[in-house]
Amino acid sequence: MFIGEYQHSIDSKGRLFIPARFREGLGDTFILTKGLDGCLFVYPPKEWTAIEQKMRSLPFTKADTRAFMRFFFSGATECDVDKQGRILIPSSLREYAGLEKETMIIGISSRVEIWSRQRWEEYSRTASASAEQIAEKIEEFDLGI
Repeated sequence: MFIGEYQHSIDSKGRLFIPARFREGLGDTFILTKGLDGCLFVYPPKEWTAIEQKMRSLPFTKADTRAFMRFFFSGATECDVDKQGRILIPSSLREYAGLEKETMIIGISSRVEIWSRQRWEEYSRTASASAEQIAEKIEEFDLGI
């Protein structure tokens, strides 16, 4: 399980340090792809395989399914961690997520998300202001919070 948030900088070559706690769960090789809300999603291989299988079961005859699968899979790349605990984020993914220098790396249960620090702070302010309303909407799942 991935939890917590960490701040790190991308170097001039597009490399980003992945916190040791997250590397333990992700392994030496994992999948990085375009996420929702303007961030990147990072999945360990086992979780990526489960998502891929679920997506394969969706009806490809629906335009929305095809569009989302193109978005999600076309940006995906396999990342290897170097000896210093860094990954190279392709320029297309850095551009998509607005990653320039300062980043936030956050744990979201079964995945890790990589945000530009500015986008994360903006998103956090908005989400914090409406957290109670959001919790009421999802209360039907009885999260036990």
